[in-house]
Amino acid sequence: MKRESYSVNDLLHIMCALRDPETGCSWDQKQNFKTIAPYTIEEAYEVSDAITRNDMEDLCDELGDLLLQVVYHAQMAKEADQFSFDDVVNAVCNKMVRRHPHVFGSDEGLKLGKQDWELIKKQERLEKGENDHSALANISVGLASLVRARKLQKKAAKLNFDWPSYHGVLGKLQEEIDELKEAIEFNQSDSIEDEMGDVLFSTVNLCRHMKVDADVALQRANTKFETRFRSLEKIVSEQGNDMASLSIDELEVLWHQAKSLNNIEKSTA
Repeated sequence: MKRESYSVNDLLHIMCALRDPETGCSWDQKQNFKTIAPYTIEEAYEVSDAITRNDMEDLCDELGDLLLQVVYHAQMAKEADQFSFDDVVNAVCNKMVRRHPHVFGSDEGLKLGKQDWELIKKQERLEKGENDHSALANISVGLASLVRARKLQKKAAKLNFDWPSYHGVLGKLQEEIDELKEAIEFNQSDSIEDEMGDVLFSTVNLCRHMKVDADVALQRANTKFETRFRSLEKIVSEQGNDMASLSIDELEVLWHQAKSLNNIEKSTA
């Protein structure tokens, strides 16, 4: 079946063949929604990673992997007589048209403007008969924790439940750190986890007030740490030493050397 150019329909046929109970792939045949879900999340993160690295070739490849996840779930749903890929397309097209009356709507719809996105979504929930009318309704518990924290905070802020400036958030963050210190001092394991969560939640809130994406900031910190640690390993190796044999004080000195080296490389890049 290999050819130079494929279409979405080809991808649908490929997935159908992979899932064929008689001639398909044994691994694909035994998968279900729950077993595939982690791969779906992983592929979304890999798309984000390619964007962060500004690698367009990789982004194209990763978007294909993410599309495959949509096709995979749609195929399993079709087999269970729940919905098909066409239903997925129809649903998202209807949603986009409905939520953009200023683009696709009548003259009256054009007057609504972009600011009525939340109002339109609220009306959709009412039409579905959903009973949860909280401002925090429909924030998926399956989101990454940092992302969900930000969404919860943004929703609450729209109802004025928010600090007027970042100064209040800084004060709250310090308060949570003090409570964490107290829990650690008294060795209260449950409280330590609870207070640690409050520190993280307040940190995300500070990021939001400073218009910084907490997840992106953490990714940058991860990258920075990895780069510096690899430099540290290189320095230790060049000195003919083994990291495990060095004391924390010795490693700290070399760590600062690694940081300085990375800073020089960045300034000359």
